[in-house]
Amino acid sequence: MRKLSHIELLQRQADQKRFPLPFSIVLNDIRSLYNVGSIFRTADGIGIAKIWLCGITGCPPDTQISKTALGAENTVAWKYQRYAMDALRLEKEQGAEIVLLEQLAESIPYHEFRPRRPVCLVLGNEITGVSEELLELCDRAVEIPMAGLKNSLNVTVAFGIVAYHFRNSLAAGMSSEAVQAS
Repeated sequence: MRKLSHIELLQRQADQKRFPLPFSIVLNDIRSLYNVGSIFRTADGIGIAKIWLCGITGCPPDTQISKTALGAENTVAWKYQRYAMDALRLEKEQGAEIVLLEQLAESIPYHEFRPRRPVCLVLGNEITGVSEELLELCDRAVEIPMAGLKNSLNVTVAFGIVAYHFRNSLAAGMSSEAVQAS
């Protein structure tokens, strides 16, 4: 085995067709700018079409966001919307399935869920989760089963797990042209 050089990694990325998936996310009152930056970086790797930054969630440019985003805040489309409810209404108007990453009585394990295109994943505050008022606009809720004493993961880790599952589900059996047409 051989590690790829930085130049080889850049070339491999340049050779790949970049296209956004029909997949957006809403960050509802994420308080840590480092978490926001980390979500930007993961969103770039996944091919997220858009990030909605809502409520108290910080926005670029910000050095704390940049520290973890490593430039991804410049490559992923984003928009600030004061009220997450308004962002979700706009997503619904575009035909998006609204999915909460939250522990509700109705939540199902994330790996049992197959999103439809387009999909919008909603992430909540690190302490309080997704706002109660957003529940009425959700179509589904997913959660990550926990085996330990803690009942949740850091929002960035949880996002990475669920978002890559959504990415793989959305991209399964689709050519890059079919995804672009979505």
